[in-house]
This record gives sequence, structure tokens and C-alpha cells, in this order.
Amino acid sequence: MSKECFYCEKDKRLSDLMVEICELRTSTFYLNKDQTHVGRSIVTFKQHRKEIFELSTEELHHFIEDVSSAAKSLQKAFNPDKINYGIYGDIVSHLHVHIVPKYKNGTDWGEAFENNPLSKKMEAPNKYESLIEQIKMYVNRGEKYEIC
Repeated sequence: MSKECFYCEKDKRLSDLMVEICELRTSTFYLNKDQTHVGRSIVTFKQHRKEIFELSTEELHHFIEDVSSAAKSLQKAFNPDKINYGIYGDIVSHLHVHIVPKYKNGTDWGEAFENNPLSKKMEAPNKYESLIEQIKMYVNRGEKYEIC
């Protein structure tokens, strides 16, 4: 755990950017508050790791299952035309995957999604709750196929 890491600390820096959807087997699933792409989310590995190659084979397997489950729940909840994935970490060096639903007539179609757009689409708190409830209906948390 790093005190400089907002994913580890789960402090205001984190809550200003995202809302927790649920805990998965090896990760935490968050809804990004910027909903320029409806359903935009992030899956973060629970333990502080900087690189994907730092995971054991088993951790990697379960983490990718978590990412897949999260993406599948977004597909079912919002029916995007494609889902984009991004793993960066230059500034926030805690292993996390951006999951960004894309729509043919929507923002950034045919291009990489903009991670920090100049104009963000922020929602009212009740809208985030509604989006999260839609997502939770479809999330597979692992072993027993429970929902969040």
C-alpha cells in the first residue's frame, strides 16, 4: 500500500473521480464520474502493483476475469458498439484498467478515447446510482456468479 496512491488510500482524490460499483475477486470496479462515454469505468487491482507482470499467474488470471466480467456487464447494461480498454499508469502508478464503452455515433468513435477530455460530462449523484444499479444487474463476481 502506498499513502501517495488514492486507489490504496480510497480518499477524497478517489471519490472526486469515481464511485465504487462493487468489489470483485481481485479488484474493485468503479464508475468514472466523467460519463462522456456512458458506462465508462475502471477496474483496479486490490493490492498495490505498478505493472501487470508483477502479478502471479493466478492473480493475472483472476484480474483478467474481473476485467472481462466488468466489460461484459457494461455490454449488457448499455449495449455499446465496442468496448475500449486502456492501461496507463504514468501519473497514477497503481495497476488499473480503463473500460470505455464506445458508440458509433458518439464521442471518439474510430479513435482512441480521450482519457482526460477538456469538457467532461459529470452527472448528478442520483444518475451515478442509477447507472451503477444497471451495471450491478449483470456483474459476475467470480466463483458463485453472484451480483455485486
